[in-house]
Amino acid sequence: MNIRCFQRNFSSALPPLVPIQLPSPRETHFWYILPDEVKSVALLNRYSELLSPCERENVNRMSGDQLKKRALLARTLVRTTIARYQTNCEINPRSLKFKKNIYGKPEVEWHKDDNFSPPPLHFNISHTSSMIACGVTINAPIGIDVEEKQRKLKNDIIAFAQRYFSPYEIKLLTSISDPEVRRQEFIKLWTLKEAYVKALGKGFSAMPFKTFTIQFRTSTLRRFHLPGNSVSEASEVIVEASNDPGNLTNNCLFALLEVAGSHYAAICVENDEIVRGEANTPMKLTVRKTIPFVEDVCVSGTDAVLPLRGKIEQ
Repeated sequence: MNIRCFQRNFSSALPPLVPIQLPSPRETHFWYILPDEVKSVALLNRYSELLSPCERENVNRMSGDQLKKRALLARTLVRTTIARYQTNCEINPRSLKFKKNIYGKPEVEWHKDDNFSPPPLHFNISHTSSMIACGVTINAPIGIDVEEKQRKLKNDIIAFAQRYFSPYEIKLLTSISDPEVRRQEFIKLWTLKEAYVKALGKGFSAMPFKTFTIQFRTSTLRRFHLPGNSVSEASEVIVEASNDPGNLTNNCLFALLEVAGSHYAAICVENDEIVRGEANTPMKLTVRKTIPFVEDVCVSGTDAVLPLRGKIEQ
């Protein structure tokens, strides 16, 4: 599949994106695409026009139609998601420019002038072969990771964990006798650790997974606000630095979800309310499934989003 450019009048024929209000200070927006549901070649060609020349070149350089398609959808999701958060003017997804921090984490490079005040957005993206996701917050760095629940590991899980995980996490996995349950718990830990280092803006190379431990602690405030104001219980996610055992930190808010019945999704957001004595306030979460310019469905509080860990309000 060669992602070709289409004529400019096609771009103008795209319907406008539905504008979305900025997340509240304690809110996270989580958007996702299921690539298998995007079947129209004409739509994919329209998406390609939203990309920068460099992005298009990178997509076309990839080998295999499915890799090209996923890369195209990932760039499209980022551009169309950010463009929805219009403040005092409409944002064209094509006009967005991006930069990377010193560790390679992408950021929006806003063009500032007297007529435009850029929204204080933070975003992060993650993808598998069957899901592409983008998380958005304001004024707080965010990291997300998605993994397929059925992801198979070529290596022995304990041997693999010994290379990357902390002693506490290895002991936790070793204590699980059921191989399937052990595999699932490994994937959950991996997604949480990945989301944490991405929220810090560093990534795996700058912050190896062995340097910190993910733990679960029963919280006095264990609540998920679901339809009908029902309440579900979940344990709080905390982080312990390996070089300072016993120093548990909750300066980040975590959420671990099952999404679309097929994926685990981890979200980590800097918890800036700690200093104001509001550490027990849950993360407000809105989840939307999208095919940009075609459909947007809010799936928060439905069977498509199952909370597993963390303090979350839907």
